[in-house]
Amino acid sequence: MAHNEAPDHSGMAPAEQLFTAIGLLRRHTRRRVGRPWPETPLTGSQVELVRLLRRRPGTSVAEAAAALGLAANTVSTLVRQLTDAGLIERVRDESDRRVARLALTDDARSQVERWRDRRNLEVAAAFDGLSAEDREAIESAIPAITRLAGALHPDQAGESDQEVVR
Repeated sequence: MAHNEAPDHSGMAPAEQLFTAIGLLRRHTRRRVGRPWPETPLTGSQVELVRLLRRRPGTSVAEAAAALGLAANTVSTLVRQLTDAGLIERVRDESDRRVARLALTDDARSQVERWRDRRNLEVAAAFDGLSAEDREAIESAIPAITRLAGALHPDQAGESDQEVVR
């Protein structure tokens, strides 16, 4: 099978097919583009917090925890680690001095934006190399995948979350 041919997933459940495809997309993109901070490898949760703060500077720890589906104490630990690494800073909320607002440092913001631009260029070039049919299929699937992600958010916990897996 050529590297640009789709593998046969016919025996896999749709959820497994989706995870496999997204995993390959992420790994291949990361190998081409690298990581935003190769000298300071970040965990997945740290990267998620950095991405959130790039999109929503001024987010509080509680807001970040809710957005990421993590416990507030977990986010506090991430904040401490990323602050120690010089990637984020805490700024006191002027209207409520008890609340710290989080933001990327200027250097971190510049670095993550350069990395994002490189990543987007690589994916756009590969996307442009696909057939029109494949490009249309991917574009039309994005809203459904986004809704699926929303349905899996911890705030959307359903009855299946209450069952114990044995």
